Amino acid sequence: MPRRKRIEQHGKRPSAPIGSPLSLKELADHVGLSPTTVSLVLNQSPVANAIPAVTKRRIFAAAQKFSYRPNFVARSLRTQRSYTVGVVVPEVSEGYESSVLSGIEDELIEEGYFYFVASHRHRPDLIENCPRMLLERSVEGLIAVDTPCRNHLPIPIVAVSAHEQVEGVTIIELDHPRAATLALEHLVRLGHRRIAVIKGQAFSSDTEVRWQSIVEASARLGLELNPKLVAQLSENDPSPEAGYHATERLLVAREPFTGLFAFNDVSAIGAVRALREAGLRVPEDVSVIGFDDIKSAAFQNPSLTTVRQPLRQMGELAARTLLGRIANSKRYDYPRRLMVEPELVVRESTRQAPSSPWILSNR
Repeated sequence: MPRRKRIEQHGKRPSAPIGSPLSLKELADHVGLSPTTVSLVLNQSPVANAIPAVTKRRIFAAAQKFSYRPNFVARSLRTQRSYTVGVVVPEVSEGYESSVLSGIEDELIEEGYFYFVASHRHRPDLIENCPRMLLERSVEGLIAVDTPCRNHLPIPIVAVSAHEQVEGVTIIELDHPRAATLALEHLVRLGHRRIAVIKGQAFSSDTEVRWQSIVEASARLGLELNPKLVAQLSENDPSPEAGYHATERLLVAREPFTGLFAFNDVSAIGAVRALREAGLRVPEDVSVIGFDDIKSAAFQNPSLTTVRQPLRQMGELAARTLLGRIANSKRYDYPRRLMVEPELVVRESTRQAPSSPWILSNR
């Protein structure tokens, strides 16, 4: 019986000094394949797609059996590659960032890349230092999510929801004018003319561009934006509480409105709670529309009408674009800006405007 078959039958490790790690060549000899083939499979190289599935299973089974781990340091030194990407986000919580991050992870995992995720919590020092610290850890590229990119780095960068063009940075951006038009046209078609708006926090990349889009869309539709019906999220809080407090401030002004357009779904959820506590019904008295279409939006009571950003697809596009730039790092041309389209998702939180607006003092 051939030696390799005897080893497979009895579970013995291929010959190597006791206590030493198994080498790639020893593992390759054990399965009867070339080291190159074994390396391509274990590193999940795209080239390995042409290798039969039964061969891949045999390689993975042998690697698991003998606790083989590829020598990543040796591979990096040999190829001058780290196969690692850095991702910078404000925080990881339900909503925008987590959905984008999920798409980024899907694409990087599929392509066999490792990644570091750093959260800056909107602290200026961390916004400044996180990219540099990731660069010191040999990342080959950087994805910035809702994070300003002010400093030039010698690696490809893709920024999701950035708006200021910076050399070396590819921007992935939603069509905000289209998004504002979709939301306001929907409310106008339902007969709403008194519309309140919740703006995003001052530190959010999308706040000003979305607000300007709302102003311009309102003018086109003949809507008057009453300053008393505009509130801004003030807390650095990813929970619905920020939207709850913003809506409380709108209600204190005692300026009736029949529609409310919130900065995001999370703040819209808080707005619904505040309206109900004030004795107002959603959507009978006030229609509420959110932004993003997070997973829980469809399961609220009432389910939330919203402007959908293709958040997961934006993350996938960011990762795919970055890996393309890494693979073609010697080329000077790269996409400067990639636009994605919003979609209106109509659910239960919007309906025909009431014949007369509510008067809070009567409730």
